[in-house]
Amino acid sequence: MILSVNQVHKSYGKEKVLKDISFEIEKPQIVALVGPNGSGKSTLLNIITNLLTADRGDVMILNRSNKDPKIFREISFMQDNSVLYDYLTGYDHLQFIGDIQKISKQRIYETAERIGMTHYLNKKVGNYSLGMKQHLLLAMALLNKPKLLILDEPLNGLDPTSAIKVRNLLINLYENGTTIVLSSHQLAEIDLITSHILFLKNGKIIKEHIPHYERIGYQLSVDNVQHAKTALEGIKIPVKIENNKLLLYMKGAPINEIFQLFNQKEIEILDIEKKMLGSEDRYQKIFGKKDDVS
Repeated sequence: MILSVNQVHKSYGKEKVLKDISFEIEKPQIVALVGPNGSGKSTLLNIITNLLTADRGDVMILNRSNKDPKIFREISFMQDNSVLYDYLTGYDHLQFIGDIQKISKQRIYETAERIGMTHYLNKKVGNYSLGMKQHLLLAMALLNKPKLLILDEPLNGLDPTSAIKVRNLLINLYENGTTIVLSSHQLAEIDLITSHILFLKNGKIIKEHIPHYERIGYQLSVDNVQHAKTALEGIKIPVKIENNKLLLYMKGAPINEIFQLFNQKEIEILDIEKKMLGSEDRYQKIFGKKDDVS
């Protein structure tokens, strides 16, 4: 067992943040933790890594209690940049971890190079951009070659090029046996790296395997929206109208059949956009909207 969270509860005063949270990860995979701001994601990650004590429940990591300090030689937790010190260099942060865990300088430089931060490794963190700080946090988390890697918003502040690099790095880590649990508000990125998602709503976990919900979606602009809707309903294709456009959601949408139908009915297609609906669509069904995803 890589990670087992069993009946975890946590309250702050009268507010119940986590209610009977339970889930298990038995084999290497990438698992995303998703929910609105204030839903308890960071609280849950802090409890898993024993930075915060649960009111009830227990956590096992690699078949040992998360309270066993020895497990931190095999796991890592990437937190937000509040753990960084502006007056220290990137190398200082990595060396501190290296000294504690007896990690060689060679490993420090290898990790920095892998992340792509060697050219600013010796600069003080106070001069780092948000993206550079994210790179340093990730390097710190990877230094000990963890079997379980826990990441809190790893893509925060990254430009598209850096985000792609980090995404490919996470996939490579997973392919080489590392289990990754990450929280992120970037649902499109989540869809590219995992299908296993834990939605956190009202203090409880909703487990989802996104491929069960993936659908092909089409948004069509036509010259006569109501006529087109009636024609599609006539051949039992579900459709709705939004912003004067047709929205079709289905698995294996018979788009060629739709084209033929519209041609027969003399309905002109002005524009068409194809969408693959995954975690974002599921999020909206669970939470109602995506405006406050984090």
